[in-house]
Amino acid sequence: MYWKKYLTEWSEKYRKDLVENIMPFWLKNGLDRINGGVYTCLNRDGSLMDTTKSVWFQGRFAFVCSFAYNTIEKNQEWLDAAKSTIDFIENHCFDKDGRMYFEVMADGTPLRKRRYVFSETFAAIAMAEYAKASGDKTYAEKALKLFMDIRRFVANAEEYMPSKYLDTLQAKGHSLVMILINTASRIREVIDNPILNQQIDESIESLKDFMKPEFNALLEMVGPNGEFIDTCNGRVINPGHCIETAWFLLEEAKHRNWDKDLTNQALQILDWSWEWGWDKQYGGIINFRDCRNLPPQDYSQDMKFWWPQTEAIIATLYAYEATGDEKYLIWHKQISEWTYSHFPDEEFGEWYGYLHRDGTVAQPAKGNIFKGPFHIPRMMIKSYDLCNIIVERLT
Repeated sequence: MYWKKYLTEWSEKYRKDLVENIMPFWLKNGLDRINGGVYTCLNRDGSLMDTTKSVWFQGRFAFVCSFAYNTIEKNQEWLDAAKSTIDFIENHCFDKDGRMYFEVMADGTPLRKRRYVFSETFAAIAMAEYAKASGDKTYAEKALKLFMDIRRFVANAEEYMPSKYLDTLQAKGHSLVMILINTASRIREVIDNPILNQQIDESIESLKDFMKPEFNALLEMVGPNGEFIDTCNGRVINPGHCIETAWFLLEEAKHRNWDKDLTNQALQILDWSWEWGWDKQYGGIINFRDCRNLPPQDYSQDMKFWWPQTEAIIATLYAYEATGDEKYLIWHKQISEWTYSHFPDEEFGEWYGYLHRDGTVAQPAKGNIFKGPFHIPRMMIKSYDLCNIIVERLT
């Protein structure tokens, strides 16, 4: 059977790339063996360009190391790296008010805080995944406590997360809604608490406000009750972000024995977002679109970043698992082949992050405070697992 052979080959490719390329690159070049934690500002050859540490990536890297340990192989080096990075988080990345920093220096000296709670969400999933990997349930309890703090910060946004706009614009963003689904679901795997399911339910319901059938799109920003905001920012479609949301929802639908309504919601978002995102001229998922087809405001609107491609790889596999519709494997073939023919750096290893629309390299660095060891290895781990699950079903 063609698809069985196809998925088996991709499963092996994802695993090989993770184990022989991505993880060694970051353990060799990014892991800070003096202070703990991980550097991400690496040049093409892995050399360090800046010792500033992204706090997002402390959690993200610890999560990936633990996730790889739990899913791919019991590699002690991965587990040790996760522990080192979580120790760095606990020792250096929290402010006195319980909020986390956004950037710190090599030794953990604080540099910057931002209004977002993404540092907290990534630290929480790292602790949860490490609890599973290490068997130390105290980290599950820490993850749950941090999640409760996140909800408190969000509920008291004026104190902890002041709006970027004045009161003249009332709005809410897609990012926070979707990330809390994934955060709660990862923590739920290692500790039981009704608030986790409550948060997932609340976020699923809230996502409907961002879904606009009149545009066949999920928007990044809407009014407090889902009102359409007809401005440049209010019309933004971020296809990669929407596709990531789709697979978060499909993962949750699977947890609920493929709940029909939730599966349909996820597939609708994926179908809309693929239509907006797939570049019919050059291939790959484009960065930004305007729901009225007006010129997008963001300067990188027509570029191809690494992470939307990886989200599409995962989402198409989940969609096929949910439906058995070969359309999604055809999409998976399109996005996987395009991604692997443009992003990997055959000479120095790892992947480029920033391509022009035509697929040529815009800049060759392997990391900065936003790109590092997360989306790419997470995709490889998830896709390896999903391919094997689907192959088993096709047997």
